[in-house]
Amino acid sequence: MPRLRGSRRSRMSEGDSAGDAIHGKPSAIGAFFTRLGQIYQSWLDKSTPFSVGRWTVTVLLGAIYMIRVYILQGWYIVTYALGIYHLNLFIAFLSPKVDPSLLDDADEGPALPTKQNEEFRPFIRRLPEFKFWHSATRGVVIAMVCTFFEAFNVPVFWPILVMYFIMLFCITMKRQIKHMIKYRYLPFTHGKRTYREQT
Repeated sequence: MPRLRGSRRSRMSEGDSAGDAIHGKPSAIGAFFTRLGQIYQSWLDKSTPFSVGRWTVTVLLGAIYMIRVYILQGWYIVTYALGIYHLNLFIAFLSPKVDPSLLDDADEGPALPTKQNEEFRPFIRRLPEFKFWHSATRGVVIAMVCTFFEAFNVPVFWPILVMYFIMLFCITMKRQIKHMIKYRYLPFTHGKRTYREQT
């Protein structure tokens, strides 16, 4: 029996070494991208409190992109797709995390107050500010990269795209404002409401 156990152990160690030889250690490329992701995430974490600086960089990137598109006189489809993407992000930023129209009276959990004497609850967004900024910036960078490839320069009559985007923006914002008025909420709150002491 001791010999059998010893032989089993030797087989298992041989199997493990064979498995290591087949699968191997993580490649240098994989380790590089893992390290790059960690550095990127650490920079994102450090930039979290600096909202004004973050948005300033994003606006500057957007301005550089628009100047590039204007100079090149092309990539209007990419610009239109970027505008639609930013509009969707903005609507998600203005919307509550839990849609009041989907809530029933029997449902439990946090909801927006519908009466004046109800307890104040802070507005919880469907898309938080940091994720909104990160997605918007990433969209601008991807659109900028697309302008370096002629395959994305689809010929189109750009004034139609501008008119269609303005119409879509107006219709979407009108619907969102009606939703805010109907369920009586404001997407911009600064901390918890404070009350004066009654004497």
